[in-house]
Amino acid sequence: MKLTFYGSVGEVTGSNYVLESGGEKLMIDCGLHQGSHYADTKNFEPFPYDPKEITALVVTHSHLDHIGRIPKLFNAGFHGNIYSTPATKDFSELLLLDSEHILADEAQREGKPQLYTVEDIDKVMRIWKKIDYHAPFTLGNFQIEFFEAGHILGSAIIKIMAEGKTILFSGDLGNYPPAIIQTTEMFDRADYCVLESTYGDKVRENVDNRKEMLEDVIEDVVRDKGTLLIPAFAMERTQELLYHMHQLFKEGRVPRVPVYIDSPLAIKLTAVYKKYENIFNKETQAIARNGDDILNFPGLHLTLTTEQSKEINEAPQPKVIIAGSGMSQGGRILHHEMRYLPDPKSTILFVGYQAVGSLGRQIMDGAAHVRIFNEDVAVRCKSRVISGYSAHADQPRLLNWIRPMRQSLKKVFLVHGEEASSIGLAQKIRDEMAIVTVLPKLGETDEL
Repeated sequence: MKLTFYGSVGEVTGSNYVLESGGEKLMIDCGLHQGSHYADTKNFEPFPYDPKEITALVVTHSHLDHIGRIPKLFNAGFHGNIYSTPATKDFSELLLLDSEHILADEAQREGKPQLYTVEDIDKVMRIWKKIDYHAPFTLGNFQIEFFEAGHILGSAIIKIMAEGKTILFSGDLGNYPPAIIQTTEMFDRADYCVLESTYGDKVRENVDNRKEMLEDVIEDVVRDKGTLLIPAFAMERTQELLYHMHQLFKEGRVPRVPVYIDSPLAIKLTAVYKKYENIFNKETQAIARNGDDILNFPGLHLTLTTEQSKEINEAPQPKVIIAGSGMSQGGRILHHEMRYLPDPKSTILFVGYQAVGSLGRQIMDGAAHVRIFNEDVAVRCKSRVISGYSAHADQPRLLNWIRPMRQSLKKVFLVHGEEASSIGLAQKIRDEMAIVTVLPKLGETDEL
């Protein structure tokens, strides 16, 4: 059995791995490269393998850095089936449709061919099969099963058995405790593991009090009569923020202020959540069953159209604006940042990972000026970070997930992390558990 790493090594985007056994090739994820600008030049390069030779594709979850090149893979000759949890398929369709026009615009500006079309996405959805958690299925030489990753709704750890060996693909593992979804499932044995390391060198100290920190930020913005800007990923992060704001307003812990979800995608994704209440955690399921709409409250405004988005500017302060993209690499958040970054009364709140080179990372790192739409924008507003809203496990959580398997694991491959994060986690695993831990290189093949 051979495993080749075609993406997400030394970086946190472009997840793409191929597992070979008995002449068959199983692909795990086919993600978009994101970071320096939305349509990274790598996305337009030919695949370093023949897509026609791929037997099937299994998907860990619906974030674009795990699914964003699937239509391109199809166009390049892949015609096997695609498998994921039901929620992942539904969310993936919306996320791919949303990214298509952004990528098309970017490609036109860059003078590159269009990556894929809406018609391509439709064709992909026809070969995409839904498989529930804990429902084993067989693809040729591979036995496959999905387990709860606790990262976003529908996210899966993929367990694959072949040739008498077991390999786990963690996908992205979740933070703890998750606000809405169920917690990450644990394993007591596996032979090999491909493990994400996004926060492999970080210890997050504010997970349990993230709601209280959000309360403080809202109170400060209300006091200053400013605007709270939150660049947020449309998937999961926006819903967790809504869930906690709903609680804070309902409990009277913060004054009610208008909250604008300025993201058509986030609005559509939030609607899908209701379809999958059965995979919420028990506490959230109980609240939903009692008739409480956990993602809605008085004063919440959903802005679908461009005109509605522009009207937010006329709304008096204080107010809260949640908009994409999560790393300020595009989308409606840029227009609001142009308006409110220079305002000392306002605050920008980061609640998710900001990749190196992204606009969000520049602001978070304290840049005095940034470039938005080719204009120089002064950053005078306050900047706050609540890392507890990250959907990624930190170093202690990653170590705790690996630890029960330490007696059986022959090797751990660390992926989906910047070099410092992966190195920090690798050293801990080696020192504390004596497990062979490697940081694969792009295009590297390992014989299992």
